[in-house]
Amino acid sequence: MFIRNEPFRFFLKHYPVTSLILAVNLLIFLVLYISGTWHVAPVFAYNVFQFMVGSNAMILQGAWWQLITPIFLHISFSHFLFNAFSIFLFAPALEALLGRLKFLLAFLGTGIIANIAVLFLESPGFSHNGASGAVFGLFGIYLYLVIFRKELIPRPDQTIIIVLLVLGLISSFLYPNIDIKGHLTGFLAGLALAPLLFLNVRFRSSRK
Repeated sequence: MFIRNEPFRFFLKHYPVTSLILAVNLLIFLVLYISGTWHVAPVFAYNVFQFMVGSNAMILQGAWWQLITPIFLHISFSHFLFNAFSIFLFAPALEALLGRLKFLLAFLGTGIIANIAVLFLESPGFSHNGASGAVFGLFGIYLYLVIFRKELIPRPDQTIIIVLLVLGLISSFLYPNIDIKGHLTGFLAGLALAPLLFLNVRFRSSRK
């Protein structure tokens, strides 16, 4: 379920939403990295960052799009790599189970809910970026499946989900500059939305 050994074209064809999310994140990261780090267009990189970063102060002044854009913005390579790798591993199975539209709503919905929570739980001067809220939203959805819809998750994968979830939550408290509240609220959002998302989803014996 979480082993990704498909050919590239197969992945693009069967997981188009996951592919699009990864492509957008990669494109924005490369644009910022090349423009800023290589001093090709540092002003442009700065303006893109200011437009996309989740700044509580700016959101409170009307920059509502910053409840969405931080999901696709990463500054450090390690942050980008962790989130992109997590999406690459865990998103395809959910896209296959839910379908394209419902999966997109799940990913964006949990990320936006996490960003809204951060707006109210953190100070006006707080700012954040990254897809971590949405990634932990996926973890919350998977936990719901492990507890209430076991027939949709192979038993070995249920153990993997629990182990990775525990490690992810622990790591949120161990490393500096981690948006812990965003992680936790994204996770809880996924757990809360999952019953609605899987209301009419039934087990298919051919699914792997």
